Amino acid sequence: MSLTFDYIRNTTLAFNQANHTKMLKREFYLKQIRPFMGTDLIKVLTGVRRCGKSVMLELIKAELLERGIAPERFLYLNFEEISGQKWLDGDALHAHVLQLAGEPETVSGTEQIVAPEKRFVLLLDEVQILPKWELYINSLRLHKNIDIYVTGSNSKLLSGELATLLTGRFVSFEIHPFSFREFLALRRSQGSEKTEAEVFSEYIILGGMPFVAQRNLDYSEAMKYLRDIYNTILLKDVVERHALRDVDLLNRVIQYVLANIGKTFSALSVSKYLKNEKIKATPDTILNYLLFCEEAFLFRKVRRNDLNGKRLLSINEKYYVCDHGLREMMFHNNSENMEIVLENIVCAELQRRYWEVYVGKIGGQEIDFVAKKQSVPIYVQVAYYIVEESTKEREFGALEKINDNYPKYVVSMNDFNSQYNGIKHHNVRDFLLSDDF
Repeated sequence: MSLTFDYIRNTTLAFNQANHTKMLKREFYLKQIRPFMGTDLIKVLTGVRRCGKSVMLELIKAELLERGIAPERFLYLNFEEISGQKWLDGDALHAHVLQLAGEPETVSGTEQIVAPEKRFVLLLDEVQILPKWELYINSLRLHKNIDIYVTGSNSKLLSGELATLLTGRFVSFEIHPFSFREFLALRRSQGSEKTEAEVFSEYIILGGMPFVAQRNLDYSEAMKYLRDIYNTILLKDVVERHALRDVDLLNRVIQYVLANIGKTFSALSVSKYLKNEKIKATPDTILNYLLFCEEAFLFRKVRRNDLNGKRLLSINEKYYVCDHGLREMMFHNNSENMEIVLENIVCAELQRRYWEVYVGKIGGQEIDFVAKKQSVPIYVQVAYYIVEESTKEREFGALEKINDNYPKYVVSMNDFNSQYNGIKHHNVRDFLLSDDF
């Protein structure tokens, strides 16, 4: 690589200052949302804080404006802002929206028909803050000319009784931090002349949080911003939501997971590790803390799949962080732990593309990822560099033991693509930018 990691850490990133607030049109998500625009289904956007959900609402609004909906036919509220908090009285908000929306047009006294340009568009950010939001939103949905979009930062937004109430009445989309493809597209739109490999070096260090990618931040500024995101997730989405008292223990559990991304471990092993550090924590407490972090989209749990026995294993799962920039913020050593960072990036890309992701086990060997769509799998091994024959045998050998003809990949930083016994060997950048999976 022609750009060193030290250079990235110690130099202001060379963005085009004139475009530092330019929004990237996230076509990947817009393409999924478009078929539901203008329908009476509630569009729910979820994802970790600051991953770009609010910007997605702006992009949706821009597209609907282009379709002919007048600016006065929109209402946007962010319940974390003071202007939004005055509407935390659901009854008042409900009445206000109905007043603004007006009545649908009536034909022959019975049939309600709403022309697309006559719809009223309701955009609600961090809707989980509104008490009993699902009751009010479901009621507004029945008013045929209201097109509803909401965002939330907790995966339980549509679980339990809420899911029962809204069954068949909503469609959800999980928004992720920038993929490498989006990160690269943004750099190109900013006029960057760096090579694809140089941009990937930035991505390895900075991660994909949109604000970090869009602004002209040096390394210390980027890390400060990521620290603020981390603290917000920790305090608002975990500590306050679950009324936790031992914030230090929660922070230590998170640090342990960040240090062991892509490694199998159990709550018992974490408990024993903390005990050696003179910290008491039961496995049940640790499991709860991990679950709370999953609900806040901070971590993703990946279960193990025994490929011989065709069954899921219930112990020693792996965890991956929502954005590897948060790991760099915590330890400042992504460049020294490239293999696990690459593994995290590949895992996030597979999940972003709606693959169900598992860790594979075949005999005594492990497959980094078994990804499935409609029960059809692909298999992916991730390595830093494959130079020595022993590394090649380890990475390719496990895949060769799988007795089927589904696609198998070895992904690494090697600057070439090849095949070995039908197994594709891709450069990681090429793999992330590919449309083949």
